Amino acid sequence: MAVKLKALNREDHKKSTTKAIRENGQVPAVVYGKAKEAKSIAVDSLALIKTVRDEGRNTIISLDVENDKPVDVMLHDYQIDPIKDELLHADFYVVNMAEEMDVEVPLRLEGEANGTKEGGVLQQPFYELQVRAKPGNIPEEISIDVSNLGIGDSIAIADLPQRNEYQFLDDPETTIATIVPPDTLKDVEEAPDENDEPELVDRKGDAE
Repeated sequence: MAVKLKALNREDHKKSTTKAIRENGQVPAVVYGKAKEAKSIAVDSLALIKTVRDEGRNTIISLDVENDKPVDVMLHDYQIDPIKDELLHADFYVVNMAEEMDVEVPLRLEGEANGTKEGGVLQQPFYELQVRAKPGNIPEEISIDVSNLGIGDSIAIADLPQRNEYQFLDDPETTIATIVPPDTLKDVEEAPDENDEPELVDRKGDAE
């Protein structure tokens, strides 16, 4: 079920008006789609942040724009002030619930791998996977249990359970989790000390 979010029409694009919108706790935004003309709107900043935090980036939002019919949208993009850490702008894309779309879904590793208990190091090369699905079938995240991984073991996309609701688009051989062996004590001892002075070769011969 889509999460509801109210929006106001935004016709004045002056900087002073945009600033006032942000000061009132709202964020300027635009909503657009294949069969919909782009429209400038404003939504409650905290409500949008809470929706994404609680439901995930790919959640379906029923956007209720004043004087218009609600439309199903997804958050396509957003901008954040790096200094104030405030939401500056958001883009919403109107989705067709009957058509598949390509999205990035968070990847989460679960459990404590046996290999890490033996001193190995768990590496996760990717934190998102490319998925194709209808909007209503997009998973909130992809979870993988790594408890049985030993040192030298790995998991590739091909090892993931196949679902009828969605398909993975990345190369099936792509490694998404692996346990690498730790550096041995011998390797550490043999590594040159950066503070050691370089060895001089035959000072007498050099002098001659």
